[in-house]
Amino acid sequence: NFFNLTFPSDLRLCLDKILLQCVLQSRTLSGADAINALRPFYFAVHPDFFGQHPKEREVNENSLKRLNGYLENLQKPGFRSFKPTQLTFYVREREPNSSNVQESFSASGFRAVSFTLHTRDLLSTVLDILNSCSLSTEHVQSLNVNSQPHKEAKSTVNRPIKWDKTYYSFTGFKDPEEELEQAQRVETTLLSWLDYNEASAVKKLKKSLPLRKELERLKIELSHELQLSDIRWQRSWGIAHRCSQLHSLGRLVQQRPEILENVKGRTVVFTDRSGMSAAGHIMLGTTDVHHHWTKIFERLPNYYKLQKRLLLLEDRISQLLGGIQVIYIEELQPLLTLEEYFELLNSFYNRLHDSRLPFHPRSLRGLQMILESDRYAPSLHEFGHFMIPTVCDPAALQWFIFAKAQEARENLKRKEEMMITEKELISTSTERFSLDRLYKEPSVSSAQMIDCCKRLLEESLPYLQGMHLCVSHFYSVLQDGDLCIPWNWKN
Repeated sequence: NFFNLTFPSDLRLCLDKILLQCVLQSRTLSGADAINALRPFYFAVHPDFFGQHPKEREVNENSLKRLNGYLENLQKPGFRSFKPTQLTFYVREREPNSSNVQESFSASGFRAVSFTLHTRDLLSTVLDILNSCSLSTEHVQSLNVNSQPHKEAKSTVNRPIKWDKTYYSFTGFKDPEEELEQAQRVETTLLSWLDYNEASAVKKLKKSLPLRKELERLKIELSHELQLSDIRWQRSWGIAHRCSQLHSLGRLVQQRPEILENVKGRTVVFTDRSGMSAAGHIMLGTTDVHHHWTKIFERLPNYYKLQKRLLLLEDRISQLLGGIQVIYIEELQPLLTLEEYFELLNSFYNRLHDSRLPFHPRSLRGLQMILESDRYAPSLHEFGHFMIPTVCDPAALQWFIFAKAQEARENLKRKEEMMITEKELISTSTERFSLDRLYKEPSVSSAQMIDCCKRLLEESLPYLQGMHLCVSHFYSVLQDGDLCIPWNWKN
């Protein structure tokens, strides 16, 4: 008996893996089994765990939507048209010594993982996802999976002959299954993707046009009535959702006009929670009711007082660090409330004040720094600002700033030049392709956007006329017809 033979340990392990793979491939998963098998993956990438990292949260949200669509298509009876789907996730790092699935992931560390799905059944898809994210697949074999049903009797007469792989090796004929898989693995190109998705995007865009006009009208009217500086959204909600939020704010203005007297010159941001942001913007939580919004508007005078104290605290830190400017960058930093940011600054200030670092007054004027609570070592960003941990050792901080000061000044100058170049390329690309709008996701850097636009301008792309184009990390058609392309698209 083959299974009773003795083999060296390495060969036995190899055979065990092959046999396990054969067993798994002979089974099929139900939708519920697939969700259960992907639990470790969902815990690792779920957007709720990235509340302090808005850029990564948005990438994971969009990728999960596309993954769910892929999984739904796999379960549709008779569905055979599977396009390779490229996905990018930020995966939380696992803690080394934890037995609990949910608690085994670190809150601070994560890594970017990109992979392409081209499987045609739930089981293979689940295994591909787990393996791509370096997650264990051992639990998959213990699921209650069913043996794959044989072809129905009525189809056995006319079904094509399925030859063993050795037949094609011996005869030299081409294996149709292998050819199909190779075709599906071919990396998506920009032109092929636009050609395939243009009609769908145009249809969605035309359907959204009335709502887009309504959104613009509501935004202009409310901004004028409340004398707001701007109205923004932290996340990429659909047009209908945004209109609904503005209608809610409009009703509150009609019901309680007196509480909105203190919003003049401010920016309102619709986000996940209500309050005032570290940048001084009024945050309205989209899941909160009018009662919560009303409380926020009533507290605005107190928020403004706290903001003055915060600015004073930033000045004191600046004085202790030779005139370096303390800034908060919305696109790069976690979304913090005013209270959270004040506590962060206060803690850092107390550490600095106690250490009494010997910085010469105004020796670092013109330089910038941001505070971060999830780092342990200082670093210099490509845009020239220092990224300083709140728990950084004062002596190490002093040495690092002195050592990197000249490089920081050069990076700041390069940043200004880069932003001008980026703005010019966006304008040129918009005009060249007759786009209605060209924009990027917050997680796309200026350098990536510049590279993307330069390569776009070398192409002839008639598909883009009148479209909304978003530069992102993956291909997607949004619900309102916006086309998303990765910044590093392939020609």
